[in-house]
Amino acid sequence: MGEQDNAEPAPTAAAPATVGVVGAGTMGIGVAQCFMEAGHPVVVVDPDPDALGSGPERLRAGMKLARMLGRRPRRAGDTAAAPVTWSAELADLSDALFVVECAVEKEPVKELILRELDAVCGPETVFASCTSCIPVTRLGSFTGRPDRVIGTHFMNPAPLKDTVEVIRAPGTSEDTVRRTEEFLAGIGKHGVVVRDAPGFVTNRVLMLTLNEAAAVLDEGTADAATVDQIFQECFGHPMGPLRTADLIGLDTVVDSLDVLREHTGDDRFRPTPLLARLVAQGRTGRKTGGGFYPYPEPGTQIPAPTHAQRVPQGETSHG
Repeated sequence: MGEQDNAEPAPTAAAPATVGVVGAGTMGIGVAQCFMEAGHPVVVVDPDPDALGSGPERLRAGMKLARMLGRRPRRAGDTAAAPVTWSAELADLSDALFVVECAVEKEPVKELILRELDAVCGPETVFASCTSCIPVTRLGSFTGRPDRVIGTHFMNPAPLKDTVEVIRAPGTSEDTVRRTEEFLAGIGKHGVVVRDAPGFVTNRVLMLTLNEAAAVLDEGTADAATVDQIFQECFGHPMGPLRTADLIGLDTVVDSLDVLREHTGDDRFRPTPLLARLVAQGRTGRKTGGGFYPYPEPGTQIPAPTHAQRVPQGETSHG
C-alpha cells in the first residue's frame, strides 16, 4: 500500500466514498485536491516515482494557491480535509467507488489502465475519464462495464474551475450519469452533460483555435502577446489562446490534435509546425518554464503578461 498524507478525517455518520485518481500530473493533483478538500479519502496512483514523490508538495501548493485566491474548500458540515494515499499500484484502488483517470492523452496508455482497473475494482465502481478528446465509447470498450464509463473533462486548474464537461456515451447508464453528477455536486462542481464525439464540445472547438493561433504566430501575422490581446480585448477571453495552450501544456495540445485527426480524419487537426518544434525542444508551457512565453519557474502560475510586456515573436517561435 502507498503512504498516507494528512491526518485521519473526523468520524461522520456516513463516511464519504473513497475516490481514486490515476495520474499525479497537473490535472490529477488538481482533481485529487477537489475531492480531498470536500472530505473524500483519495488514493492517487502513478507509476512514475518522480511524479509520485513530488505529489504531496504540489498538492499543498495547490491548496495554498486556492486559499490565496479566496477559494474555500467545499465540505459537508464539519468534515475535515480527508487523507490522501499515494501509490504506484492500481490494485490500491480496489475500494474506490469513483475513479477519475487522468493519464496522458494516449489511447494505448488509457487502455492498459482501464483494463487493469476493470480487474481490480468492484462492479459498482464508476470509471470517469478526464480524457481531452478520445471518445468515451472507445474507452468503455476496454472494460467489461461500458455502462459504468463516463467522461469527466475537468478544466485546468481543476480547483478553480466550477464547471466540468460530462460526456455520456450511448452505453453509459442513467445511474452512472446520476452518480457522477452527485459526486461533482458534492465537490462544488456543475456538470454539463454532452453527447459523445471526438473532442466533445470543448476541445473539438478549442484545439482548432489553439492550432490556428500558433499558425498565425509562426507566419508572422502578429506576436504572441498581440494574438492573445485581441482575444482578450475583442472577445472578452480571460486569457488568449497561446497563454491557454501554455497552461494546458503544448505536449497535451499536440496529443489532443493527433487524437482528433485520427478519429475525425480531418487534416485541420494536424499540429502546426511551430507546436511540433516547441514540443520537440521540451518547451511545453508553464510546467517546463517556457512555451509560447517564458515563465520564471516550471509550474509557476503567474499572471498573464500585459500587451506592454509581450515577448518578441522570434523568442516565442524559436527560442
